[in-house]
Amino acid sequence: MTTSAAATTTGFRRGFDTLEREVVLDDLPVTGMLPPWLVGTLVRTGPAKFEVGEQRMRHWFDGLAMLHRFSFGHGRASYASRFLDTPAYRAAAEEGRIAYQEFATDPCRGLFKRVQTAFAPGGAFGNNANVNVSRLGDVHVAMTETPMPVAFDPETLETLGVQPPPAPGHHSTAHPHLDGARGEAINHVVRFSARSQYRFFVQDAEAPPRILARHATSRPAYVHSFGLSERYLILAECPLVVNPTAMLLSGRPFIENYRWEPDRGTRLLVFERDGGRLRGAYDTEAFFTFHHINSFERDGDLVVDLCAYDDASIVDALYLDNLRTEPPARSMPVPPARPRRLRIDLEGGGVGGEDLADAELELPRIAYRTHNTRPYRYVYGNAAGDDWVDRVVKVDVERGEATSWRQEGCYPGEPVLVSRPGGSAEDDGVLLSVVLDGARGTSFLLALDAATLDEVARADVPHHIPFSFHGQFYRDA
Repeated sequence: MTTSAAATTTGFRRGFDTLEREVVLDDLPVTGMLPPWLVGTLVRTGPAKFEVGEQRMRHWFDGLAMLHRFSFGHGRASYASRFLDTPAYRAAAEEGRIAYQEFATDPCRGLFKRVQTAFAPGGAFGNNANVNVSRLGDVHVAMTETPMPVAFDPETLETLGVQPPPAPGHHSTAHPHLDGARGEAINHVVRFSARSQYRFFVQDAEAPPRILARHATSRPAYVHSFGLSERYLILAECPLVVNPTAMLLSGRPFIENYRWEPDRGTRLLVFERDGGRLRGAYDTEAFFTFHHINSFERDGDLVVDLCAYDDASIVDALYLDNLRTEPPARSMPVPPARPRRLRIDLEGGGVGGEDLADAELELPRIAYRTHNTRPYRYVYGNAAGDDWVDRVVKVDVERGEATSWRQEGCYPGEPVLVSRPGGSAEDDGVLLSVVLDGARGTSFLLALDAATLDEVARADVPHHIPFSFHGQFYRDA
């Protein structure tokens, strides 16, 4: 086990401090009572190391990936953490340098090396899979926006290497949709070239990817996730766009090549899942989104729910220099996202829109297994206060109402819904969230009743866990 320097940061900024420690803690102190039916493992990935020698990562999205495992059974909880052993991490550990391009950090490679590797799958990136985890068949993978997921052992957190075949492109999402009925994992990738393409494909741990739909574009949009209904694939083409040729020669980090062009508006591209035909392109006002919530078909409309920002300024707000500066001295605040419903008239071509509630919401989670691609009632997520994310939020999309959990000085992460086995209600279960206690400088695993948002239990970790993005719960067989 390695150790880190003593904590010097308090408040929410502690969540952006490097964590060097890899630990195995077999029995965490638990306050309250974990449900006896909660048996399984929550696995999360996220950035944990932001400095390499004298070099610093520039953006929250750039930190080197660490896996975190919380296991539950018999009312007890354990925890383990381990860095993902990627080329990016290996270069940092063995050579003491940032050797690969990240979202907003670039090691300043020469033009020849940039041209040589830029459009090779994963060639310019070190597979720093710090965004999400998923399971492709029997293989657990950590994912980022590069096209090659990294396999790992969910018990030991050992990195197993890049095993799944790479995506058919260069910039993929870390949010595949898992369709249990069809036995498919569907994802999206952008292939950059003089005539770029959006591509939806079936992702598999063993077979080469199978392309479902493709669409040519000269100025690809930044795509972090996509929508899926029973019959359609939905791409929200927001006006944060890039010129691939200029990106190759610019010398700037990946995201800094994109430009916000609101006059383009946002275009919703809808493809048929069977056959891949473009069903239509539907224009609406400009907005930016990272995360889709859910999509489904009703009364001739295609309903697309997502977390919408007024513009793409959220990208700049998440640079570490901004986040590590105490408010109100920040150069810019963190803008809010709102849960928005778009209704696409597939025949008439019109797009209507409204907020699902008078609330903020990001990092959304639903009862995915039972309600993805179908009408649903509840979505969970996070919302920010005056300084940083300080609430777990539940939105009732039928009533347009929102409730929240908040504790002074605490900063929760993405709430993962774990449904009660045999439960009939959509919100019958618990929410699991990793929370930073800003005063103590340590973290805890919080369990909330998904129906009421009352606290059920918490399990304390003796150190801080840097803010992460996404995780998944896997039940024990």
